[in-house]
Amino acid sequence: MTPTQSTLAAVETTVMTYAEAIREALALAMAADPAVFLMGEDVGTYGGAFGVTGELMHTVGADRIRDTTISELGIVGLGVGAAMTGMRPIVEIQFSDFTAQAMDQIANQAAKIHFMLGGAVNVPMVIRAPGGSGTGAAAQHSQSLEAWFVHVPGLKVVMPATADDAKGLLLAAIDDPNPVMFLEHKLLYKTTGDVSVGNARIPLGVAAVRRQGTDLTIIATGIEVSRSMEAAEELAKIGISAMVVDPRTLKPLDTDTILRTVKATGRVLLVQEAVRTLGFMSEISAIIAESDAFTHLRAPIKRLAGLDIPIPYAPKLERAAVPQVEDIVRAATDLVREW
Repeated sequence: MTPTQSTLAAVETTVMTYAEAIREALALAMAADPAVFLMGEDVGTYGGAFGVTGELMHTVGADRIRDTTISELGIVGLGVGAAMTGMRPIVEIQFSDFTAQAMDQIANQAAKIHFMLGGAVNVPMVIRAPGGSGTGAAAQHSQSLEAWFVHVPGLKVVMPATADDAKGLLLAAIDDPNPVMFLEHKLLYKTTGDVSVGNARIPLGVAAVRRQGTDLTIIATGIEVSRSMEAAEELAKIGISAMVVDPRTLKPLDTDTILRTVKATGRVLLVQEAVRTLGFMSEISAIIAESDAFTHLRAPIKRLAGLDIPIPYAPKLERAAVPQVEDIVRAATDLVREW
């Protein structure tokens, strides 16, 4: 068993939704450390725009779950200041698109202060941001912006695809002394899965091999992980064995697992919801091309991504703008049969 399999024997689990798993992680972190608190728009009395925080304000108190004004720049700025003075703030941005309003604080303050002060100060802050399409929220509320944050030195970037990872990775992110962007897909909030009981952490920088396979490796992030798993089931029906790899954290990135699985199959399909141009999968493609895994390839590296357009409002157009299960099946089938 390798450490990247993230499989533990005899771990007690319970079934809960992705949103419930995040809420439990928040509650556990606050119970363990009085320096941890959450702030954001409508996170208190309302329970969060997507119901993630729920009744937490009534169980941990209004001083730990703080409603803020509608000012992303101010919210993140408060978080940076609190983190510098010894607190461990969790900032919720109602839609990840709204991080655009706070990019100066994220990219120029949170990410850089530790380095500019010679390591004398840390910024242990988590910024939770729901993103992605599929809810009919249109172009300004449906983007996948992970590549923005991966590009900024000093930030760590997490994209949990399962309820268990949402809990375990959030606990690890809260522990981390660095600013962490924690990107949650809105369509995942109501999905359910087995979640480890207790406060077990999932280390940042360790990928998960979700499914073993021999004909090709599918590397996917966020919502595309579950779609890739479903596609792998369909591919198996036509005799194609697909391995599915979920990086889980985009920075730090587990390149060892990625390269090992690419070498094992000799074909790789890279799947992301974000637009194709300069997307995160372009970086993974370059990593593969620059490594010795390149000599193991039996086919060109193939990317499957969202169209280079703003996310449409119309449901059929919205769906067509990002990779769906049938798109993954088609791309994988072409990759295997043509090469």
